[in-house]
Amino acid sequence: RNSAEMVRKLISKKEMYEVVQKHQVPTPFTLFPNNLEEAAAYAEKAVFPVMLKGILGNRLQARTRKKMVIVRSKEELIENYKRLEDPNFPNLMLQEYIPGGDDQVYIFNGYFNKESECLAGFTGYKIRQFPTHVGCASLGETVWNKEVADLTTRFMRSIRYQGILDIGYRFDARDGRYKVLDINPRIGQAFRLFLAENGMDVARALYLDLTGQKPYPIVPREKRRWVIEDYDIISSIHYYQEGTLRFGEWIRSFRNVEEGAWFHWKDPLPFFWMLSGLLKRALLWLGKRLRIVKGEA
Repeated sequence: RNSAEMVRKLISKKEMYEVVQKHQVPTPFTLFPNNLEEAAAYAEKAVFPVMLKGILGNRLQARTRKKMVIVRSKEELIENYKRLEDPNFPNLMLQEYIPGGDDQVYIFNGYFNKESECLAGFTGYKIRQFPTHVGCASLGETVWNKEVADLTTRFMRSIRYQGILDIGYRFDARDGRYKVLDINPRIGQAFRLFLAENGMDVARALYLDLTGQKPYPIVPREKRRWVIEDYDIISSIHYYQEGTLRFGEWIRSFRNVEEGAWFHWKDPLPFFWMLSGLLKRALLWLGKRLRIVKGEA
């Protein structure tokens, strides 16, 4: 039962930035320009690449189908700012880009009771993302990271957080610190990546706590992998096209996959719905390609 004020502060990246600064939690340097002129002034002295993100990511995605982009020059920053910003409701921020692969993005998934004690805590990292390099985990792996877990539990205790939490960090090899990227005060999209040896996850921990039962001890299933089937097919194609994923490596990446977001043999219908959507997307892409080829001819 978090206050509405706390939830608002955590979902707004501008207010979240103020919260993490106050509690001395590492985070990338971020600016919040009010208009194009301020963004252009920053571009004059910026070290590129830079992340251009939505303060309220879902609002930006609803308008533009993007939550963030990586910009690599002053011209690219200004072009994307003009394309993505809503002058009537400024919603863009500029964030320091932390170099490194997708596997440097770590997730903490947990449940905190009314005393802000962590009754269930898991950590893992992203193997592939959708969209590539800037999106959700299309393929992830559970690996215990004590530094990320300790940092998160101290932080949540200090702000008196309650409930399920999904929080993302990126490891910055330049100073050896894990830096907060976003805080989601809700169940995360990839929560089923995180499963204990006894079958517990954050949703079950919440249920047991709210019904007065004692949650079972949490021993995370190390090396467990989880995949969003359609997202990972698309992102794998993009990684292959950019030359960062080879076919053999792609095949081996599924070795420890224990569960998919869509498929379960007891209820296969959602998986076939997903396949129909993926087929429709592929046909639309093929149609566009054929029109381009025909136009060039």
